[in-house]
Amino acid sequence: MGSKEERDIEKGYPKADFVAKLRRLADAIENGERFDIQIAGERIYVPVRAEFTIEHERSDDEEEIEFQIKWKNE
Repeated sequence: MGSKEERDIEKGYPKADFVAKLRRLADAIENGERFDIQIAGERIYVPVRAEFTIEHERSDDEEEIEFQIKWKNE
């Protein structure tokens, strides 16, 4: 498989779409299945071996929670 182009995208979704994606992700995790998602026109395949973390950031006027999914490409 060839090298993939580096990418750093943040894409907003309407609340209903975001909730549906979270539900699909939770179902895939619970069932031990790969999670597939399309983000900004690219299909991403999250393997079962992925690791999950939650990050919290705070500045003077803003807070952020990130649900992160990471894995090494094989």
